[in-house]
Amino acid sequence: MTRTLRVRQSQTVLPFGVGAVVDIQGESFVATGIGDWPSRARQKVESPRLASRLGVTGFYAAPATVNERFDSPDSPGAPYIRFPSWLFCGACRRMKRWRIADEKPGLPPRCPSCSPARTLAPMRFVQICAAGHLSDIDWWFWAHSRRESDERRQCGEREMLRFQVSERASGLEALSVACAHKGCGASRDLLDILGTHGMRCSGRNPWQRATEAMDCVKPVQVVQRTAGNLYYPVVHSALDIPETEAPVYADEELAGRVREHDLWVSLCRVAGTPRAEVFRTMIREDTGADDQLLDALTAAETGQTTAVSPGSPATPVRPDLSREEWAALTAPVPPATRDFALRETTLGLAHETQDPWAGLRRRIGRIILADRLREVRALSGFTRVSPDSTVVPADTARRLKWLPAVEVFGEGFFLTLDHQELANWEGSSRVRKRVSGMRADLDRSFQKDRLAALTGAELSPRFVLLHTLAHLLIRQLSFESGYTTASLRERIYARPEQDQYGILVYTAAGDAEGTLGGLVQQGEAPRLAETLLRMTEAAAWCSADPLCAEHSGQGFGNLNRAACHACALLPETSCETGNALLDRALVVGGEHVPGYFEPIVVAAWAAAAAALGQTTS
Repeated sequence: MTRTLRVRQSQTVLPFGVGAVVDIQGESFVATGIGDWPSRARQKVESPRLASRLGVTGFYAAPATVNERFDSPDSPGAPYIRFPSWLFCGACRRMKRWRIADEKPGLPPRCPSCSPARTLAPMRFVQICAAGHLSDIDWWFWAHSRRESDERRQCGEREMLRFQVSERASGLEALSVACAHKGCGASRDLLDILGTHGMRCSGRNPWQRATEAMDCVKPVQVVQRTAGNLYYPVVHSALDIPETEAPVYADEELAGRVREHDLWVSLCRVAGTPRAEVFRTMIREDTGADDQLLDALTAAETGQTTAVSPGSPATPVRPDLSREEWAALTAPVPPATRDFALRETTLGLAHETQDPWAGLRRRIGRIILADRLREVRALSGFTRVSPDSTVVPADTARRLKWLPAVEVFGEGFFLTLDHQELANWEGSSRVRKRVSGMRADLDRSFQKDRLAALTGAELSPRFVLLHTLAHLLIRQLSFESGYTTASLRERIYARPEQDQYGILVYTAAGDAEGTLGGLVQQGEAPRLAETLLRMTEAAAWCSADPLCAEHSGQGFGNLNRAACHACALLPETSCETGNALLDRALVVGGEHVPGYFEPIVVAAWAAAAAALGQTTS
């Protein structure tokens, strides 16, 4: 019997990109490096702006499959190989090390000892290291690990193993690996299998050849093959916006001061070299420009980027792609192309004079409906063990100058806050004090460098406010638009140095026709105003209150305040920061901090109480 292995083209970047382990129909595979992709069938993905920022020549999508059968000979599609190679039979408990020569197209692995033949299952545990390597556990060594070295040498058979289950114990203690070699009988249970055990790293990933292995001295960590720390993809995303003749900067006066600086020409001459940092430091001190502006101006002048190429062993810099997108979304006359169709609308509250509607109108700025968007998502590499570990490039051979990517099409809406209301709210000492605590936690976090690409040089109150607002809005839209929370995504534009103060909520699919317009309809008047009001009312109370509302630090690294799974968190595919830097109190208010939308909540409650009083009387 043949079987169908389904991995959509859009999944070859996230979540099943290069280096990821995929479980399908009881079998386990790992995605190989892009050097093994068939060159004749891959598809070009155009995104010059993203390619320039990442320092690559372009992008390609995995070959599309005709019948989704990845195990038939000569079929197109991104290649995956079987991993782990150690399998076991659920009937006779024999372990078998499966090799490429054992593969039979269209058939899963079968036990050679059982009749009728039983399907083999993959072992549950694998080993990884912080250098990004992944390999099978040396199960023979594990079974013999409690014996002396002289006794181990007496057992010359390394693949006669059994994966046994004891009825006298439970959990991992009931599982053991035993040597079936005659006269040996070595065995060890899996009670303490997780963690480090002094095993040696293979120095490579399963799809790499033995000649590509490196001498790796990183400690090996044993994890389950579906563990969360086995794979952290490094994904970059950019909207396809109309190109302009000259770059647009939020502060043209500051950009002009940089260009007129005495050291600007010298910086451009040595851009990309270690000497450039000396000139950059002096220009920053004299002009007050940040690194993002200097990067953009240098790239525009020299055509070079500060991003590390995919062949570099260093950790790549996540470029700031928000500047041009913010300029396009907030242009007085929204630009329009086939894949970037915008139109402006309002909340429909122009004639409202009573709260909460009048207060809501004062706090919301522009509303832009995006009838069609095109987004390109590119995978530059991945890490293992932790997000700040060594990045393994998508091309592990480090020969290619392109990256794997997919293009998706969709729709959404963009909204900004009122600039003056936001400035008044940010000026509150209580707001600044609350965010300063989050900033201190962020400075201590290993995620600081990654999140700085989104927050800017310093975490600002507006970023936490807008980020939390996007989460609450997506959760509310999931009840009203027909989309699940996992289908909606956010883009936060909240860099104070670029005077950004908006969010984009959108959905996108791999189909070239995009989506059906349901999300855009939710952004039209009066639906969006009603959604925002219901959102603020719902956010004012969490089922985990008062614990959630009064929390001084929760989430990974204590990077959240009043935000938990019951009120503000989203699937991580929807969130740019991985569900970090959220605080519901900044949106709807709390005991010690004023919320930006707190007057709306109070007015809504008062209006509801008045209406209830009129009804009862």
